[in-house]
Amino acid sequence: MTLPIERARSKRPVTWLTIIGVLMLPVVIGGILVAALYNPTERLGELNAAIVNNDEPVTIDDQLVPLGRQLTAGLVEGDDESDSNLTWTLSNTEDAEAGLADGTYAAVITIPENFSAAATSTAPGGTPERATIKVATPPDSLVVDDAITAQVAQTATSVLGEQLSTTYLENVFVGFTDLGTQLGTAADGAAKLADGAQQAADGAAALPDGATQLGSGAAELATGAGALGSGLDTIAEGTAASASGAGALAGGLREAAAGVNNQELVGAAQASASFAADAARDTKVVAGSLGALQAQCAASGATAEFCASVATAAGQAVTAATSAGTASGYAAPTSDGIAGLTSGTSTALTTMAAKTDELSGGLSQLSAGTTQSADGARALGDGATQLSTGADQLATGAGTLATGVQTLADGTDELATGLRTASESVPSYTDSEAQSLASVVADPVEADGVGDSLFGASAVPLLATLALWFGGLATFVALQAVSRRALTSRAPSALLALRGFAPAAALGALQGVLVAGVVQLAASYDVGEWLVFASLCVGAGVAFAAVNQGLIAAFGGAGRWVSALVGVLTVATGVVSTVPGVIADVAGLLPTAPAYNGMVSALTSTDGVGAAFVGLAIWAVLSFGVTTIVVARRRTTTVRALLRSAAVAA
Repeated sequence: MTLPIERARSKRPVTWLTIIGVLMLPVVIGGILVAALYNPTERLGELNAAIVNNDEPVTIDDQLVPLGRQLTAGLVEGDDESDSNLTWTLSNTEDAEAGLADGTYAAVITIPENFSAAATSTAPGGTPERATIKVATPPDSLVVDDAITAQVAQTATSVLGEQLSTTYLENVFVGFTDLGTQLGTAADGAAKLADGAQQAADGAAALPDGATQLGSGAAELATGAGALGSGLDTIAEGTAASASGAGALAGGLREAAAGVNNQELVGAAQASASFAADAARDTKVVAGSLGALQAQCAASGATAEFCASVATAAGQAVTAATSAGTASGYAAPTSDGIAGLTSGTSTALTTMAAKTDELSGGLSQLSAGTTQSADGARALGDGATQLSTGADQLATGAGTLATGVQTLADGTDELATGLRTASESVPSYTDSEAQSLASVVADPVEADGVGDSLFGASAVPLLATLALWFGGLATFVALQAVSRRALTSRAPSALLALRGFAPAAALGALQGVLVAGVVQLAASYDVGEWLVFASLCVGAGVAFAAVNQGLIAAFGGAGRWVSALVGVLTVATGVVSTVPGVIADVAGLLPTAPAYNGMVSALTSTDGVGAAFVGLAIWAVLSFGVTTIVVARRRTTTVRALLRSAAVAA
């Protein structure tokens, strides 16, 4: 069955089979593209990949850390938020290389042997090193396979890295709390140290005065010790003289006791009495001096042994003085009583002589001891002089010490204040707070609403636009853009142009409905969104029919070439936004631009649908006007052209 529609480049009639073929071409194109490219992440299981785990686990705090195994498990298990995953095969290096070469594997991920060591190198004492994995794909891999594999590997490593960072940061934040506590303890210790240093500074400040007083006292001691030495020398000399006198007295007493006649005895008694009186007097003087020396001995700083000798000599002097007094008493009577007293006097003199000998020995010892004490007193004076000099130096050094200790006290107080400020400034976290904060810091930025579709929300509008555009081109590959009867027809040019456009517009509208139906089967949009999208598909089908008619009417076969170029530019600018600016600007002026933008707006509930309808209507009107102008031009000819046509007909 034929239709009253002219076929392009042929006078054969157009059949329903031709119409069905033109009608179904964009449906087939759109269906294939949508089925092949829409939401490819749902079919990731059809992509085979291999994992080669060469990692050597490490041991940290007596715990085995096999991060290579964890990454392998993460890749195989996939993300909980994704519905599908690649088909992974655990392999070795040789098998993976062979599988990559023969096409068994679309990608191979190799985990090196130092992966765990590098990933944990941020631990204290380690040298930080970035852990890396190797992703290999065959040189003949498809366009998007590399991107999918890299994205999966990047996601897995990112999750593992986030876990490691979270653990590390959690330890850091807990360490902040420990650091704050330790700084507080250090501040308390520094405060106590500052107090002790201040007390030491106060004591050191008093030390110079004490040292000065010590020097003054030592100087006075040296003076007194010198005077004591001189006095002791005098006493020693007197004591030595007393010892000599006592010896002589003892001899005289023995001679007196040995007297043989009464007259001599009387004279001797008288001499003895006089001598005894003198001896008693001298002995009392010596006893008094020794008594005074005994009283001052301890205060002079003499040794205990020397003071004991002085005490013994003093006692002996007292005894000798008493005996001398007794002897003097015996010698006092007159000559008439000498006979009666001879025996008693002789005995008393003998006893006194013995005591006087003892006194002489004690005085000799006392003289020697006094001489030694004098030497000691002079040595004490020299030492006291040195002590005075040293005390003066001590006073000077103590002043410097006091200044230094005060500086230490001030510095320690500042240290305590700084440590307290640092302790209060360091944040403190509980374990749960540290864990929560670490998870946020390890992954501080999150993108919400990012889809996992390969081309995002623009995929379906792009594919639908391409299908309808090439459907409009196919329509005028089969149908005639300008009627061959334009020259002979009496109908207006606009009507002739409309006769060529009407069937193409009807086909374009039907193509829009069918393409929208195929998209709905694949994507299952809301009814409201789909109705707007379908309306745009119908409008685009009609407008694209008008544009392709105008191109072919104006340029003939070159118009089809231009139409194909428009389709290529639409694909090039609809896949990625990094195309050169000139190409993007040109694509924005194409008739496919309002259709694509309007469909995106319809499916994303944004403004732009109305502008898209207006843009399509403008392109349709302008294109129909071009077709009308071309039809009008073809309705005029020259005589030469008529003769040439007649010759051909003959």
